[in-house]
Amino acid sequence: MDLVEMTPQLLRELQEKQMEMLVYFRDFCERNHLTFYLIGGCLIGALRNGGFVPWDDDIDVMLPREDYERLTVLWKEQESNERFELLRTDDTVFTGNIFTTLVDKNYTLVKANQAHLSVPHGLVMDIFPLDAAPDGWFRRKRQLFWTLIYSLFLAQVVPEKHGGAAALGSRVLLGLFRGEKTRRKIWRYAEKQISKYSMKDNQYVTELCSGPKWMIPKYPKEIYRGVAEVTFEGERMPCMAGYEEYLTMIFGDYRQLPPVEEQKPHHDIAYIDLQTPAAVYDRRMGTQQDAPQP
Repeated sequence: MDLVEMTPQLLRELQEKQMEMLVYFRDFCERNHLTFYLIGGCLIGALRNGGFVPWDDDIDVMLPREDYERLTVLWKEQESNERFELLRTDDTVFTGNIFTTLVDKNYTLVKANQAHLSVPHGLVMDIFPLDAAPDGWFRRKRQLFWTLIYSLFLAQVVPEKHGGAAALGSRVLLGLFRGEKTRRKIWRYAEKQISKYSMKDNQYVTELCSGPKWMIPKYPKEIYRGVAEVTFEGERMPCMAGYEEYLTMIFGDYRQLPPVEEQKPHHDIAYIDLQTPAAVYDRRMGTQQDAPQP
């Protein structure tokens, strides 16, 4: 599959469109008293660049697990704007993601790993839960075990990049449990196991749904006591009060630029059209999606 070459001009245009989605999401959260944090590259960009890191191609945010679950419920109850759609794998839709995404259907962007899926192929913002990491070695290991099971049976993808043994074990498990209903029961049970711990009763928090690299570290929960604000592309955006400690733990001296060879977008994009709604592409490819509204 040929991938799109993200020129600086195209990347900047994409970032400007993504900001529309982030502002809409922020306003929804404020109306509903939901706490969320700008994280990762976006938070670094806010502090170092006043906005996007020049080569960043997406937006990542995080909500405490309780607000993360409330988000799904409140969105279904309140949102009638067909432009923005909140997607989370359930009995009716399969996204291939182990987290929630917000999709802006006014534009078209197809990620290489989702080109075959029947989802609206618009611009995407990733939304992750922040979970409590249980105190005690055994309970923490058990949480990580169930996180791996949750990731495998929800995404249904063999983790080829994470070692031969992991790939082999994943292939065996998926081979043993082939039915969609059975797989759904497994990942739903696993999700309950990983998210059952209370932040009030434990000392650390963790990012279980951000991928294998991020599920292992845990952070003092004091980092997330209180919300600070940063300026991102001229808009005020919330972040965790202990953002300095958070970024230093993950990235070290985050104000230093990475090596030149790492200054590039990190997602494989198969197709992008910032002038055409996603519904046009989806209909052409045989995916039935509603047309977005201006």
